[in-house]
Amino acid sequence: MSRVLIARPLPDEVIAAARACCDHVDVRSETLPMTDAELRLSLSEYDAVLPTLGDMYSAAVFAGVPEMRCRMLANFGVGFNHIDVVAAKAAGIVVTNTPGAVTDATADIGVMLMLMSARRAAEGERLIRAGAWPGWHPTQMLGLHMSGKRVGIVGMGRIGQAIAQRCHFGFGMQVAYFNRSEKALAFPAHRVATLAELAGSVDFLVAAVPGGGETRHLIDAAVFEAMQSHAHFVNIARGDVVEESALIDALQSRAIGGAGLDVYEYEPRVPEAFLGLDNVTLLPHLGTAALEVRTAMGLMAVDNLRAFFGGEAVPNPV
Repeated sequence: MSRVLIARPLPDEVIAAARACCDHVDVRSETLPMTDAELRLSLSEYDAVLPTLGDMYSAAVFAGVPEMRCRMLANFGVGFNHIDVVAAKAAGIVVTNTPGAVTDATADIGVMLMLMSARRAAEGERLIRAGAWPGWHPTQMLGLHMSGKRVGIVGMGRIGQAIAQRCHFGFGMQVAYFNRSEKALAFPAHRVATLAELAGSVDFLVAAVPGGGETRHLIDAAVFEAMQSHAHFVNIARGDVVEESALIDALQSRAIGGAGLDVYEYEPRVPEAFLGLDNVTLLPHLGTAALEVRTAMGLMAVDNLRAFFGGEAVPNPV
């Protein structure tokens, strides 16, 4: 008998698909991450769990379960830095994720943040809501024109490539990138040897790398110091990719033109300093927040469950 826990409420179509392929499915009604006690209970009472961002399956959690029943974590999301994959595999647990389904939606948010930051959209909206707009005039709220500029992509995976593609074909931008390997792309793009060189040569710097120990604080004070004073920084990756204190310093001192953020180092806590700045656009982790996208992600996670319980190779192993 396959007993499965879905860690958060998901679209109805996903729940129905899970119940069609698994013998018993429990859906946790809480929208916040699982507690330490819930994490351990999930591993001892279920054959598989469909967790998501914030459900911290650490090595300590795995070590704290003397009788492990769980054999699979079908993660809802492409990012899996909340799961200690090495510890999971040592415990005999298969881990999967949902790549592909998130690519276009996240890339769209990245480009939206580039535009919002460069054209001061959030600042302008606040002005309207405050009843403080005096009316149009030629030098009001002048921002940075995005078309034809140079964008630097940090991490040229699926999402990084999708952002670069939109920038090149949609806005006629030059594309440069920092990545461990050269990429064969359908548009012109220049690979730069160092992150500092990339940061200093672009008008927009976009973080699109996976989260985890290797990329924690990859974007640090040295990166912001290298950026041009008019340049804008955008993060749609993971919050801990950025050294937030260094970004706050760069914004407060006007060392960079602005920033657009969809993720934060200690979500849902957003540094108070950000809230008082007009040169940063703040979104509540909207990267994949569209019904059809979240449904596609959930169905991909269910496909991994179906394959696993059917004795087949899982489509999206981590």
